[in-house]
Amino acid sequence: MGIRDLGLRVGTVSAESLNSEIAGGRAPCVVDVRSKAEFASGHVPGAIHIPFWQMVTRWRDLFHLRDQPIVVHCGHGPRAFIAGAAMKRRGFTRVVYLAGHMKKWKDLKFPLEGE
Repeated sequence: MGIRDLGLRVGTVSAESLNSEIAGGRAPCVVDVRSKAEFASGHVPGAIHIPFWQMVTRWRDLFHLRDQPIVVHCGHGPRAFIAGAAMKRRGFTRVVYLAGHMKKWKDLKFPLEGE
């Protein structure tokens, strides 16, 4: 059983589309919810780091963006869904997830910061 089986609407953006938006200077807010070590080993250019377990308190850091697109991702998906659900409960209206998460981004050899 997956997140879609629970009847939750889950919006995604493809890695290709996000990479194009970043390259074109039109990047949405990108939130990486992986651990500090994972983030430091390479992240999507311009991503904000908020570990998923801190989202219950640090969502306020992003509240001014609550009506703008926010792309949330982790390594494979579960942590991003937890963080995104916490954001949605607090009024964020345009949370989407990076399809394939960081694994897909790295598989496609897209640019990384912090390596």
